[in-house]
Amino acid sequence: MSAIGLIGSGSIGSTVARLGIAAGLDVVLSNSRGPETLADLVAELGPRARAATPSEAAAAGDWVVVTIPLKNYPQVPVAPLAGKIVLDTINYYPERDGQVPELDAEQVTTSELLQRHLPESKVVKVFNNIFFRHLAALARPAGAPDRSALPIAGDDPGANASVAHLLDLLGYDALDTGSLADSWRFQRDAPAYVLPYAKDPEGIGIFDDHTGKQAEAATLRAALAEAVRPGR
Repeated sequence: MSAIGLIGSGSIGSTVARLGIAAGLDVVLSNSRGPETLADLVAELGPRARAATPSEAAAAGDWVVVTIPLKNYPQVPVAPLAGKIVLDTINYYPERDGQVPELDAEQVTTSELLQRHLPESKVVKVFNNIFFRHLAALARPAGAPDRSALPIAGDDPGANASVAHLLDLLGYDALDTGSLADSWRFQRDAPAYVLPYAKDPEGIGIFDDHTGKQAEAATLRAALAEAVRPGR
């Protein structure tokens, strides 16, 4: 049975874990505080879930989700992720992460930073543009008329295809937007960030809405086309 490894088990990580369990996948969770702090979540998820260290989760996953604050990405274990497909959910919040001059100057994307840290891994950007409650609520079976799409970006076509397959299992279509360098189009505050899945088009009260709305590929393409990158 395929497994998802999680480095970080907060709101997005735990939501991906729940979707994975619902899809019949095994899940290996980790965080920076130790496996024992995940006991309640593991108990909730059931026998397909277990807690581990980040290195153990990295080694166990067929797909490994890195879902941590940007400032902590240098702590992601490198060796266990060699050759692995790494799903990057990271967003840049200077007020939390500190200023990163390369990001401030729009010279690099967050995923390119993670790829630089993991030179032998295949990084794919995904899950960063959706509120975790919407991610949980909008999952639908393949072929459902109200299925939503999630944008992905990556430099390896095979890895992108594998992540698209995982998204299909979890309840979403995938919209391939290009390379890691293109992932700025759905980074924080871009038109494709959060708003396509929100009932309120003005963005007021997004995080009070726990159900969201369908955002199919055409909706995301339109939002991606509106993105403007300062300084480029």
